[in-house]
Amino acid sequence: MRIDHIEPVVVKVNSRGDWVFVQIHTDEGLIGLGEASQTFNDALVVKKLAQMSQFLKGRDPGQINAIFQDVNQPHLGKTEQTAIGAVEQALWDLKGQRLGVPIHELLGGALRDRLILYANINRHVDDRSPAGFARAACQAVEDGYKSIKMAPFDELNAWDRPMTGCNALWRKGVARVRAVREAIGPGIELAVDCHNRLEPSEAILVADALAELDLFWFEEPVSERYAEELAQVSHRVSMPTASGENIFGVEGYRQLILTRAVDVIMPDVKHVGGIAALCQVAAAARINQILVSPHSPSGPVSTAAGAQAAATLDNFYRLEYAWGEVDWRAELLDPPETIEDGHLILPRGPGLGHRLNQAVVSQHI
Repeated sequence: MRIDHIEPVVVKVNSRGDWVFVQIHTDEGLIGLGEASQTFNDALVVKKLAQMSQFLKGRDPGQINAIFQDVNQPHLGKTEQTAIGAVEQALWDLKGQRLGVPIHELLGGALRDRLILYANINRHVDDRSPAGFARAACQAVEDGYKSIKMAPFDELNAWDRPMTGCNALWRKGVARVRAVREAIGPGIELAVDCHNRLEPSEAILVADALAELDLFWFEEPVSERYAEELAQVSHRVSMPTASGENIFGVEGYRQLILTRAVDVIMPDVKHVGGIAALCQVAAAARINQILVSPHSPSGPVSTAAGAQAAATLDNFYRLEYAWGEVDWRAELLDPPETIEDGHLILPRGPGLGHRLNQAVVSQHI
């Protein structure tokens, strides 16, 4: 079997962005599937995929390590790394299809066939008031999710903002979190994503204000680029911390893991370099007793690829799910994405276990 060409498929989603899928076509008719969304430069991703299509034409898609070594050159940026990650996902999909087994079997076998999800409600919420967040969180709970994540700190953009006192802008975010906790009650897990918007001292103040709300994690209070400061925050606050979604490439996780800067790392299968790279990061994290929760606030192919890896990890914690973004998401795949009681059911079909549903794709291009 040989690679014939690589086809990008851009699916229109909403004003927050599109989903970019990758299909590797072969001379035997098999098609491998991957995802390269959320680089904030889809045009450059498509350009990179066109270059890779020419470079990989005629190659044996089963030689995943050799192909990855050839295309993964030093000093690549996030956009190029994401294109490579999508191709790597598709190569694993092809290998699984060719051998008639799911990817998790190729990785040594699944430890679980149901992966607990947390519903990221942020991309659903247009009404950014406390009541708007609370309403969305309650809807996710009604859909069966037992874990909710929100990103409440919309106002924290200016460097000269007030950080202390009654006028501190982060208090508006805390009010949103408090409204959600009151609405969903104590039996539902709740996480807060700060999107790297806090200063270290400010992050400690915010965490103290949130302490009584029983968070299952405090995500990205400061940037993962400042691992020492992030570690200082993690050691000071009363709840677990998480970070790492924006890191691309395996080597980028070195400082987070060596310093144990957070309790949970969040490699994204799209940006880290693909399925094998996600597993490598998880193995390194395990050495320092760090949990792994793959980042995936994007399309269903990324979720499926992350799930294939996460199912095999003994330090897996939670898998992200972009809840409520579009009502046709599950049907974009064939067979459809299956979620029961807040868990993703691991597909048992060969490769990723899904193909794109071309009828649904055609309605959104």
